Amino acid sequence: MRTLALAACAASALTWSVSDAWALDKVTYQLDWLPGGDKSPIYVCIEQGFCEEAGIEVAIEPGRGSSEAITKLATGSSDIGSAGLGALMAAKATEGVPVMAVMSIFNTGPHAFYTTAETGISTLTDVKGKKIATSPFTASNVYLPLVLADNGMAEGDIELTKADPAALGPLLMTGQTDAIIAWLTDVSRYAGQAKEAGKDIIVLPWSEAGLELYSASLVANETFLSERPDVAKRFVTAFKKSLEFAEANPDKAGAAVSALVPELNAEDVTGSWLDASKLVFNDVTNKDGLGVFEPGRLTATWTRVAAAQNLAPDAIDPESIVDRSFLPD
Repeated sequence: MRTLALAACAASALTWSVSDAWALDKVTYQLDWLPGGDKSPIYVCIEQGFCEEAGIEVAIEPGRGSSEAITKLATGSSDIGSAGLGALMAAKATEGVPVMAVMSIFNTGPHAFYTTAETGISTLTDVKGKKIATSPFTASNVYLPLVLADNGMAEGDIELTKADPAALGPLLMTGQTDAIIAWLTDVSRYAGQAKEAGKDIIVLPWSEAGLELYSASLVANETFLSERPDVAKRFVTAFKKSLEFAEANPDKAGAAVSALVPELNAEDVTGSWLDASKLVFNDVTNKDGLGVFEPGRLTATWTRVAAAQNLAPDAIDPESIVDRSFLPD
C-alpha cells in the first residue's frame, strides 16, 4: 500500500509538471534587428526564468529593421516586440497599422556621430565640410537633415557616403572618412577598434544637439492586446523586471544572450548592453519612470517624426498610438 501511495504521488507530480508546462501561454517576440547586447532584456526574461514565472513561453524572431518588425506584428506573425517609435508613428500615419506601443525602452535617441581626435571634430557643428559615412539602412538617416538644420547646416554642407555597416569602423579608423553615423549602442565596439588603431574615439550624441525623442519601444499587435490582455500584461511586467535585472547585472545579461545565441561572445554582448542601458536608464527615467511615455515627450517625438518624414502634423494624435494600461504601476 505504501509503495502504491508513493507511486500515486509520483504520478501526480508528473501530471502536474506536464500540465503546468502545457499551461504556459505562448508568445512570439519580434526583434527589430539581429540578436545583440541591446536586445538583452528579452533573453534575460527567458534565461532567468522571469517569462516562465509569468506563465509565458517565448519564441524569438529576428528582424531586419523596425519597418519589417512592425509589418510582422501588424500581420499577426508575431505578438509583441521591439521597434522604433518613430517608425510606428509613420506607419500609423500612412497605413494605419494595427500595432500599439505599450512601453518605452529607449527614452533617448541612439543616433550619433563618431569621429577620432585627429579629425579636429569636437562638436557637432564641426562636421561642416567633412566626409561622413553612414549605413543605408539606419533610421538615423531620416533624422540627419533635422540635426543639421538645428545646428545651422544643410545636407549639402557635408559629403555623405553610404557603406556597409561592417565597413563603417574600418573607414573611420583608416582615415577614409572623417566621421560615421552610428548608434550609441555600439560605443564599446568602436572604442575597441579605435584603441587597436591607436586612436581616441569621440562620440557626439544627437540627443545633446537638440534631437530629443523616444526610440526603441515595446510594441504589440492590437488583436493580441485585445484578445489576450492578461497575457500581454504579464509579459510587459516580466519584460520590465528583465530590464531592471539587466541594469543591475550586466554580466549576467550578456551571459543570457550568449547562452541562447552561442555565436555571440558574452563579453562583447555585455559591452553593448552597457552602452544601450544608458538609453534606458538615465535622467529621463529618473524623472518619468521606467517604460513611461510622458505626454510632452511623446508629442515632441511626433513633431520630429512628422518633420523628418514630411507628414502633416495632424496626421495622427500621438496619444492614439500608445496604450499605457499594460505597464505595471
